[in-house]
Amino acid sequence: MKLSSKALLALAISSITATAYAEPASQDFVPTTLASTSAQGEAKGFIEDFSLGGTTRNWYSHESKYRGGTFAYQKHGQTLTDRNRTNWVQGTILNASSGFTQGTVGVKTEVAVYNALVLDRSKRDIKGGSNRTLADSNGDAVDQWSKLGLANVQFRVSNTTLTAGRQNFSSGIVDTIGNRALPSSFQGVSFNSEEFSNLSFQGGVFDRVSPRSEQSLSKFRTEYGNGAETDKVSTLGVNYQPLKSLKTSFFAANVKDFWNQYYFGATHELGDAQQLGLTTGFNYYKTVDEGKKEMGEIDNDTFSLSLGLTHQAHSLTFGYQQVNGNEYFDYLHETNGIYLANSLTSDFNGPNEKSFQIAYAINMAEYGVPGLKFNAYSARGWGIDGTHYTGNNGRAKFAYDGIQSQDGEKHQEYGVGASYAVQSGPLKATAIRATYVEHRGSEFQSDGSIKEFRLVTTIPFNIL
Repeated sequence: MKLSSKALLALAISSITATAYAEPASQDFVPTTLASTSAQGEAKGFIEDFSLGGTTRNWYSHESKYRGGTFAYQKHGQTLTDRNRTNWVQGTILNASSGFTQGTVGVKTEVAVYNALVLDRSKRDIKGGSNRTLADSNGDAVDQWSKLGLANVQFRVSNTTLTAGRQNFSSGIVDTIGNRALPSSFQGVSFNSEEFSNLSFQGGVFDRVSPRSEQSLSKFRTEYGNGAETDKVSTLGVNYQPLKSLKTSFFAANVKDFWNQYYFGATHELGDAQQLGLTTGFNYYKTVDEGKKEMGEIDNDTFSLSLGLTHQAHSLTFGYQQVNGNEYFDYLHETNGIYLANSLTSDFNGPNEKSFQIAYAINMAEYGVPGLKFNAYSARGWGIDGTHYTGNNGRAKFAYDGIQSQDGEKHQEYGVGASYAVQSGPLKATAIRATYVEHRGSEFQSDGSIKEFRLVTTIPFNIL
């Protein structure tokens, strides 16, 4: 189960619909021309543009399972269980970044040190190691740990940048995930080219991921699979804006011996949010097995469609999502490579699952309190059917073992949240967010029944 900071209001869509535009969205065609400026031509210098800063995040979560669900932990050689789990971690990022050197080819370096300080160290509370609190082999919390989260060198010509080393990367298939005290990052080589006014290209080859709550680098594995690993992920894509109101994105990825995955996304804006604005979002994934088929035979089509209505401070969003395939819609672990409208506490990604969400958000800036927002949502999934799953076509170990018992499973989820961003003063841009989520699943639905309260405070800082 993917417990995400998107858990309230599916931020992938609420971030679109909560914005109030000053004028109607233009439907004008955008011609493709060469970029009018060169980013490298405006380089200030390696030292002259040096910066040192970062963020510190206080991340607290309390979960309670119900309807018979429990968490387990080891104590004095015995396995003990109870309903609750608490994680409380302070994550700090210190980022040192140079500017680009001047000249035809610019060079830049970036290094970021990640540090985690565990504030709740009770073995009973943290329930062993997880992607929330790092624990040793005995299940005891690692009180404090650090690592290089970023360490890369960048080369730039005009508006095209090549990055080598440990880095962030963002696309519909491979995307840094930052919903814990510290984010993930990737090791490899990537490029980003913005030589045209409304057309950009991205690509990368990565061999390791730096997980959110681990000190070492790891091979890639999938979020829902059998633990199989791969050491090569290649991706290539394009972002294109044909209209001022329409943005599109297409990416393809090869995950060696797992699958080939293709993604298409589009967002269209219509009207004036001060009167009535409509935002339409569409996301589609196609996944097929590849190479040694370590994840079994896969032929999966998954899509979501969202419609968001905005009137001044108020946003109402509807999201429909459907999985066409006898296995989960799956994606890479320690990534945010799931740009689907109903990816919440549950991803609503079971075999052949259909789901619907309704979400409401209010931006209190319209009422004189800029930075304060509230939201709520309710989502329901049904028709989960894994009875036709054939596994690895005769192999002893199924990629998604247990999925065959899911026959007509269903689940529901709701959540409420509040957030505030400081608008001025020494703590400007400090963000505080509180959320409460409750999820209830039928007997064999994979996410179970769980409640979670989460409180996250993120404070940015600049030293140089």
